[in-house]
Order: sequence, then structure tokens, then C-alpha cells
Amino acid sequence: MQLALTEEQQMIEATARQFAASVLAPSAAALDEHEGRAILLSNLKQLAQLGFMGLNIEARYGGTEAGVIAFSTAITELARGCAATAVTVSVTNMVAEVIQAVGNESQKATYLPRICSGEYPAAGFCLTEAGAGSDPAAMRTRAVRDGDDWILNGSKIYISSAEYAGCFVVWAVTDAAKPKGKGISCFIVDNGLPGIAIGKAEDKMGQRGSATNVVTFSDCRIPGTALLGEECQGYKVAVGELAGGRIGIGSLALGVGLAALDYARAYLGEREQFGTKIGTFQGLQWMLADRYTELEAARLLLMQAAWNKQQGLAFGTSASMAKLFASEKANDACYSALQMMGGAGYIREYPLERMARDVRITTIYEGTSEIQRVIIARDLLQGYL
Repeated sequence: MQLALTEEQQMIEATARQFAASVLAPSAAALDEHEGRAILLSNLKQLAQLGFMGLNIEARYGGTEAGVIAFSTAITELARGCAATAVTVSVTNMVAEVIQAVGNESQKATYLPRICSGEYPAAGFCLTEAGAGSDPAAMRTRAVRDGDDWILNGSKIYISSAEYAGCFVVWAVTDAAKPKGKGISCFIVDNGLPGIAIGKAEDKMGQRGSATNVVTFSDCRIPGTALLGEECQGYKVAVGELAGGRIGIGSLALGVGLAALDYARAYLGEREQFGTKIGTFQGLQWMLADRYTELEAARLLLMQAAWNKQQGLAFGTSASMAKLFASEKANDACYSALQMMGGAGYIREYPLERMARDVRITTIYEGTSEIQRVIIARDLLQGYL
């Protein structure tokens, strides 16, 4: 694996870092207060114009065609400025990759340019249900044939960006007679169709600038051409794309953790106690050294997973390892950074308390840490059990 970034990857990383610092970070606190939705949409549009909504999408569909490593580094840098914006970019890229991977030419030509250009502010990934989170094969949403169309009924929860998504990729059972998970199909559905209802944004602990909604389908009629890939092959699509999404969320966690440590490091060079800068105290120095070392290890795990995916190699286990380690160590980094700042870290005037709230979800969404351990252990024990 080549550890050094290519010239193009470095340019994308630098552009993301500059945009995060100059545009995203100044508005992150307002978005956290549920203010500035127009600012969020404007920022998403600018990110699309910079090429960040289709980083691994072919240029002929309007994508940047920069690859998975560029995607990972870009999400990390964007998350340094605003985790809520970064998750929107990550999920939208994931939806675009689903369409590129299994869509037919007409579907790709129709939807990918709209996503990549920012015509659609975002795109939604409709998989999770109240009774089907870590076990998506247990979903109850149904799609039934009606002539040339499908009639979609069911409800999806925790859908990122649903209220301003231009389209959704939706999973539904199309053959209930098949064994669990074998009768699931995947569809691309335009937002705004009759029968689609978007619930109010959830009042979340963190990443509050990113809308998370319930999406309900009630006798929603979608055309037969909405089927993505082959009928009853949707579960395989979901599992494959979730693995790729874990690279994005691990990268996001890394960015938040690094931002927290950077802020705390600067504070250690300013705050004085006992007549000296607190950065001279060995206890804080070791805490800082340990957290930065762990995040550098997380970065290398993410690079390995991204490289594997980019090279067409098996990457599911490496993505789970990277997501597990990066998200848990980023949580440690945020709490350590807050601890280093003492009482100041707990005050909302400083960004540490927001970062600590923002990073918490990274060990939960796109597969909990516990599910990642199941995936990793299952791979390690193949042939032994």
C-alpha cells in the first residue's frame, strides 16, 4: 500500500481542510443550535461545486473520480470543521455509490449528475427500521407489484438528511415467501412522491445540524424502473455499501477527534497554573501523546481499508476494524481533550463539549462497535467453528 497521498489526493485534502476552516467551522455552533439551515444548504451546494458529493463517482456522471482514499481524507478534514455537514457528505456519497454500483445506465445518467452537482442537496439511505437496525434482514417494509409499478409501504427511521434529500435508496421486502434476507430488493425513490411523509427532525444529542428523520411510505406508487439491480438481491447491496460507509464514518470520527486534540493542545500552551503553562505537566503531555498516537493508528487502519476497496480487494473486515478503532479512539480523544481543558472544556463557549457530543454517535451508526466486533470475529473464526 502506498502511504503517501498522490498529488490529486493532497489537493482534495487541502481543499477540504481550507473549506472546513473558513466556511464550516464558523457556522458549526449555529447549526448545533438548529439555526442556519439556509447556511447548511448553501455549504452543501458549495461542496458539490467543489466535487465533494461524488468523490468516487465516474466523471461522465459528474463525479470527481478521485477514489476511496480521497473520500476518506476529505471526510476527515470536513469533520474537523463540522461533523453534521461531514455526515451529510458521507451519506450522500454512499447513496451515489449504490446507484453507480447496481443501477442501470438510465438510472445512473438520471440521478448521479443531480447528486454530484448539488441539484439534490443530499440523498438518503433508507435501510434502518424500528425492528431492523443491527439486523436489517428483519425489515418489514414491503413493495408489492401492481401492474408495471410497485406499491411501497413501511417506515424507515434515523434517515440522515431526509427532509432535504432529493432522492432515497430504499430497501423493501418484495418476496416474503423467501427465507429471511433473501427476498429484499432495492429501489431508488424520488422525494416528494405522493405517499411519502417526512417526520420532524429528531432532537439529537449531537450532530444536531444534520437532520435525522422518520420516512414513511403509505401506498407510495413507484415505477417498475425504480428497481435498483436485480430483484431479491437488495440485502447483498446493503451489506456491501454499509462496509464502504464504515470507512466514511471512521474517517469522520478521526476528524472530530483530531479537531478536539488540536484545540486542547493550543489551550495547553496558553493556560497557566502554579506559575507555568499547563502543557509542561507530564501527566497532560502523556495524555496528549497517547491520544494522538491512537488517532494516527486509526488513520492508518482507515487508509488500509480505503486502499483495499479502491483496489477491488475484500475490504469488509478491514473497514470494520478501522471503523471500530477510529470511532472508539476518537471518543477517547474528545473526552481526554475536554479533561485537559478542565472546567473550560465543559462550557459551551468552547467547542469541546459539542465535539464530545458529535463524536458519540460514531460508535453507533453505520453499525455499532458491538456489530463490528461480531463481523471481525466471524471472519477470524472462519474454518474453526
